Amino acid sequence: MLPLLIAEQIREGDAYTIANEPVASIDLMERASKAFVGWFVNRFPDKNEPITFYCGTGNNGGDGLAIARILCDHHYNKLNVVIARFSDKASEDFNINFERLKQTCVSIKELAKDEEIPADSSPVIIDALLGSGLNKPLTGNYERLVKFINDLGRIVVAVDVPTGFFSEGEVARDTIAIKADLVITFQQPKINFLLPESAPYINCWEAVNIGINEKFIQSLNSTYQLVEEKDVRQILKPRHRFSNKGTFGHVLIIAGQAKTMGAALLSSSAAAHAGAGLTTACIPESGLTALNSYQPEIMAVVRNGDEVPDIDWDKFSSIAVGPGLGKDAEALTLLTAIIKNYKQPLVVDADALNLLAENKTLLTQLPAGSILTPHMKEFDRLFGEHINWWQRLQTTIKKAKELNLCILLKNDYTIIATPNGKAFFNSSGNAAMASGGMGDVLTGVIAALLGQKYPPDQACIIGAYIHGKAGDELALPNRMHVVLPGKLIAQLPVTMAKLRA
Repeated sequence: MLPLLIAEQIREGDAYTIANEPVASIDLMERASKAFVGWFVNRFPDKNEPITFYCGTGNNGGDGLAIARILCDHHYNKLNVVIARFSDKASEDFNINFERLKQTCVSIKELAKDEEIPADSSPVIIDALLGSGLNKPLTGNYERLVKFINDLGRIVVAVDVPTGFFSEGEVARDTIAIKADLVITFQQPKINFLLPESAPYINCWEAVNIGINEKFIQSLNSTYQLVEEKDVRQILKPRHRFSNKGTFGHVLIIAGQAKTMGAALLSSSAAAHAGAGLTTACIPESGLTALNSYQPEIMAVVRNGDEVPDIDWDKFSSIAVGPGLGKDAEALTLLTAIIKNYKQPLVVDADALNLLAENKTLLTQLPAGSILTPHMKEFDRLFGEHINWWQRLQTTIKKAKELNLCILLKNDYTIIATPNGKAFFNSSGNAAMASGGMGDVLTGVIAALLGQKYPPDQACIIGAYIHGKAGDELALPNRMHVVLPGKLIAQLPVTMAKLRA
């Protein structure tokens, strides 16, 4: 897993690397700037295109000056630097790079407090004003300059973090910050890059490795981790010879009503395609024809009216409940019976989550290690209203520990909080997957992995990743605008085979 660090930990990592590699601070800045340039020149190859750098007088500004000098060495010949001298203070590394830059042909202007900002016609802007570690809103001259840059409407590339945007913590709705088309950030993405509040300020980001000591970063034991493909490859189990359907578990999907059978079909089909040895759907009798037509491999337990069906609970390796189930008295009776009779981790989704929100005592009765899979609105119904995603992230971590559950909070970067206090961000998936029924598919996938004896945290991590990865493999190479859940289900075995290869 890639640790995601808060600003204080980033500074600790820099300091440790400087002291123990050892490497001078100015040389680490040079390394970071070269890493930035290595990515930048591939994205912006036109060396005759004017570029303006806006640099503060701290280390982020020092990065900007070094980047300008290195681009000059690469024969970019229309580089302009504007230094925001809004304070008498300047970092030592900024001053060193300022002296170095003066030896080049790069145009340098200095902007004093309250001075009129000069017109700028450059089509590309590089923001190196403040960087990470900011903990208060922009005001005064910085606010004025950021608004000026945003109003230019140019392509903006931010160094490490857009000026005014917090690396972590709550981001207010009216935050004044640079709106960057691209952020080239150092070592790992900042936590707030992965939350929806980043959308107005960051179109896309790229993390470049600058050689911060990896062992020290791991030793920090960060609460926040980013799941990468190599992590899923490492924990996915191969299928051995002489296996049989009993080897891979028997999954029960309790879902669907007469008018919402689609959810039950998608969940149960996803479980079968994600490798469950046996899959049974507990559905109303009216859904039998649809089930047999859609996926004849899936068995059925029939529900009749308000009677709890006769279920041999012990024969099921995992149970998922909720998609299309409804929120009436019959559904509540059934959910209560499941929680009373099944003592292994449950996967709880959709209508079952809403029933828990209305009957909070059931939430505390769930078997240890159960998995909740809410989207934002379901999450707030369960745990109260939140005004931003940083608050939801903290509540997710707190409630997973408090209730001894895994909570999978759906998002662009789906968050998986585990009982040990960790939060894992999923790195796969794309906007083409924003289609009704995708959550039902994910529920089936996670239930299948639980049935195959993956621990609940691994079932969530793998499930979210392969669900998103299958969507990526369908949408991205083919530039598809929409990926439908049924198509994604068919892709699951292909995606899993590739990851096991």
